[in-house]
Amino acid sequence: MEALLILPILFFFLLILFILNIFTSIWAYRDSIRKGNSKEYAIVVLIGTLFFPIVGLIVYLIIRND
Repeated sequence: MEALLILPILFFFLLILFILNIFTSIWAYRDSIRKGNSKEYAIVVLIGTLFFPIVGLIVYLIIRND
């Protein structure tokens, strides 16, 4: 019975994390374009933050000011 209560909560939590990942990836892409980087670089940033959400975002935040 408890498993039936945990599964929707877990699903909702994972859905929120997925949506947050999408939003941060789009933000990183747009920020990269806004800072004057090429579209190819911005796509690499987008793919990096999509597939490696936490590490990709941290790395982008460190190198974005170069």
